[in-house]
Amino acid sequence: MSGAIELEDLFSAIGESCGLLDIACSREKIEPFLSEYGFALPAGVFFTTWTGPRAGEFNYALLVPPVGPDPYERALAKGFAEKTDHPVGSLLSDFKERLGVSLYGAECGVADGFKEIHAFFNFEALPDTERLAEIPSIPPSLAGNAGLLAEHGVGGLAGLAAINYQERTVSVYFGELRLDKDKILSLLRELGMPEPSEPELELMSKSFVVYPTFSWDSPKVERICFAVPSLDPLAFPARLDPEAEQFAKSAPYTYDGKRLLVYGFTFTPGERYYQVQSYWTINPPTQMLLTAFNANKG
Repeated sequence: MSGAIELEDLFSAIGESCGLLDIACSREKIEPFLSEYGFALPAGVFFTTWTGPRAGEFNYALLVPPVGPDPYERALAKGFAEKTDHPVGSLLSDFKERLGVSLYGAECGVADGFKEIHAFFNFEALPDTERLAEIPSIPPSLAGNAGLLAEHGVGGLAGLAAINYQERTVSVYFGELRLDKDKILSLLRELGMPEPSEPELELMSKSFVVYPTFSWDSPKVERICFAVPSLDPLAFPARLDPEAEQFAKSAPYTYDGKRLLVYGFTFTPGERYYQVQSYWTINPPTQMLLTAFNANKG
């Protein structure tokens, strides 16, 4: 795509992606979110779909610079979310006050609207689990599982956190990983989660980020995802749902070169499934990720 990227281009890309997934796409539902959060295009946009129990869902996320009202304040003002006394309603403001936020992401579903705010922490002072545990509104289960995660190679510095206002959970994205296949298997067993196949395990050991999900209602890790970037939609070691495979092969994108995908190997105590994420536009941090990924492949 050449020239300036407009909201109409993004709406068309969302519609095209939904067509690949055979998911209904209503302009009436999507347009209010694009109008509210799309003021910084093309800062960064990515699309996400899932297999298994979450097949048929499609989310779009727009990166938002830290100017004016934050994305949660915008969601409350526009009626996308309802004000709550639950700690989830205070978490973003606590992140801003205690840690600082350099960039946001607003994630919405084509079917069920506003879902998440992504808070990207200041790169010069990324928090560890100890600092995160000091946040007043953070789920206590983060501190309760920090030792277990670190013992198995997960828990260095956190680059961002994703607050899900629908599920009332927070996912913390850890880099600086020390993963090997034995540690991954041991961690999943300790968490009471299903085991991956050997080909899946091989790719999971190359994850560039791992994000456990915590809630305020349980002392356990609710979910954990191992994220692996790929430029090859056929590199995935398991069979995807036909629609998800078509999305991986053909999702629209605007930058030069190959489509950047991120496969998420996702586990809960009762099941495992896959996440397929495709970048429509790439912001500088993502471009750095792509460059590093290509260098490591060589």
